[in-house]
Amino acid sequence: MILNKKYIYFFSLLFLTGIVSIKTAHPQELSHEIVLIKPVVSTELNYSGDSQYQTVNHRVSKPVRVQVMDKNAIPLQKVEVWFELISKPGNSHGFHIEQPIVITDTFGMASTYLTLGSEPGDYFISARIKNKDSNLLVYEVHARDSKWIFIMLTGLVGGLSLFIFGMIMMSDGLQKAAGDKMRAILTSITNNRLIAVGIGAIVTMIIQSSSATTVMLVGFVQSGLMSFVQSLGIILGADIGTTITAQIIAFKLTDYALWFIAIGFIMNVFFKDPKFKQTGKSILGFGILFFGIHIMSIAMSPLRTYEPFIEILLKLENPFLGILMGAVLTALLQSSSAFIGIIIVISTQGLISLEAAISLLLGANLGTAVTAMLASLNANREAKKVALAHTFFKVFGILVFLWWIPKFSEIIQSISPQGNPDLSKMDYMAQVVPRQIANAHTIFNVALTILVLPFTKTFAKLISLILPEKEIPAEEKLEVKYIDENLISSPALALSLAKQEVIRMGHLVQDMVNDIILPFFVKDTNVLEGIIKKEKLVNYLRDQVNSYLRKVTKEDISEERVNEAFQIMYTVKEFEQIADLISKNLIQRAKEWTSSQQEFTEQGKKELMEYQIRTQKQLSRAIEVFRDVNLEKAKAMKVKNKKYRQLALELERHHYQRIKDEIKQSIETSEMHLELITSFKMITSHATNIARILLEWHISAE
Repeated sequence: MILNKKYIYFFSLLFLTGIVSIKTAHPQELSHEIVLIKPVVSTELNYSGDSQYQTVNHRVSKPVRVQVMDKNAIPLQKVEVWFELISKPGNSHGFHIEQPIVITDTFGMASTYLTLGSEPGDYFISARIKNKDSNLLVYEVHARDSKWIFIMLTGLVGGLSLFIFGMIMMSDGLQKAAGDKMRAILTSITNNRLIAVGIGAIVTMIIQSSSATTVMLVGFVQSGLMSFVQSLGIILGADIGTTITAQIIAFKLTDYALWFIAIGFIMNVFFKDPKFKQTGKSILGFGILFFGIHIMSIAMSPLRTYEPFIEILLKLENPFLGILMGAVLTALLQSSSAFIGIIIVISTQGLISLEAAISLLLGANLGTAVTAMLASLNANREAKKVALAHTFFKVFGILVFLWWIPKFSEIIQSISPQGNPDLSKMDYMAQVVPRQIANAHTIFNVALTILVLPFTKTFAKLISLILPEKEIPAEEKLEVKYIDENLISSPALALSLAKQEVIRMGHLVQDMVNDIILPFFVKDTNVLEGIIKKEKLVNYLRDQVNSYLRKVTKEDISEERVNEAFQIMYTVKEFEQIADLISKNLIQRAKEWTSSQQEFTEQGKKELMEYQIRTQKQLSRAIEVFRDVNLEKAKAMKVKNKKYRQLALELERHHYQRIKDEIKQSIETSEMHLELITSFKMITSHATNIARILLEWHISAE
């Protein structure tokens, strides 16, 4: 047989570079024992042609190769190798071996091409030497359906949909099952940075979304529950918490996915306890997540030998290209956890190296930060600051790790579990790389936290310089600050945000009560315009909060959460009635008063001011009771209200005494004086009702 010149040149090059060592023996030197092996070349994937894929009725892209050697590993030339079909899919026709008998060349190599049959499935071919004492080699070639690309895409899209749906369901169940605990954790914020990191990690582990944690942070910073500097530690912790998803996925629990689905379904459908049902929902989502991974893994298996795809993945070892692709795909998926899950699924097929995966990981971290930045473009300053801080941290981490990805890869490999060294390169990568990717993701975020945490105050100052405080206009826009439609599916968190909006409403009412007394004392109506604007905002917030709470109560929530929503609605009603009392009654009376020549007596002014101050105190207590669910202060408010009602009677008696004493000013201002006392008494009663409903709610709950 005449050897192809390129073929001889190729093996000569392998010999010179030491990739293979070649010895030859002539036919007369043959030993009695002949060994057939599947040749391996480190520079070429699947060199032997075993386990390759091709479409039905097509010629395979690589020949099936065999190398013949004696027992001393010396290649044997001019030996006949017989290639034969062992089995094929039923009813398949058209299968063809181009050269069933091939004579080995100088390097002991024999190869032939195959044309697959008409049916998809596995074709098994043997290679042997007739009438000689030698082993038999079996080659497997997978025939893909003619629509294999469509089938693969269907599996990928369907599997990815199940994966994301399972993640959402798991997150939703965990949020509802642990909503109260999350709220308690978040309200325990301290100035200790390490504790803040721990809180961020725990909350994000529960809700499985760093984006949701960031949304909560915006509300808490705006409401004053925490400072912006404190939120930075939580952001870093949230990035650590989100790596737990990757760690879970890397455990390869796909064999148990259907068990999780069955257990979760039973718990969610057949049990009545809300927390038990939500726990079951989480387990069901967990199982669906892994079942989606299983489907994607099966769908991707043909890609193991699809060279165009493998070449694309090899290019991703270029860190800049990998980071860019990771950022873009994460932005499209709107979830870094989902994208990293896909990387891990690809790695289970042995298709991606750790270095390429690290580049994609860095891009995913950048993508999730950029997504948050884009989402905050139309948000307020605090939202922009939190999103910008997140982006700063990620960009800083990428710049630190970008320049030593190979070394970082070596560190990850050294600390991760080792695989079976007897496996082929692709199978070995499939065994070890998924866990290495998860570890790299975790270590990147932990290392970033260690690097940045000591300088959070510096970062906070820098971000504040980039986004400086703007002068707040005198009038407030008709817009909500805290409630977020995206968190309706997490009732405990949604109710917390609704409470923040109602507290804002309470402060507006406080301002109205404080300002309405001024026209009666100094006869200036300028303040009335501001009161009218605040009343419009109070009405707007009433409608928005009630609408939001109605949506929350339509979710699958516990009776306790429903009662909490009703209590918030009741508080909204009380604040709104106070605002109505001022806008519909006292504003008109103030206009009439300022145009009159009447004046209160100095003693009358003092009494009105005294009662107005008591009213303000009761309003402040009501807001505090509502915010902190302080039952002791609620009981104290009921006692205070009785004292204030008694005080109102005493002040009225003092006024009547002045009338009896024929004091002209008191006689002329009697109607207005008594109306103001009555109005403040009604406001005090409305404030006390907020405490009263809280006490009744807790007594009924017990």
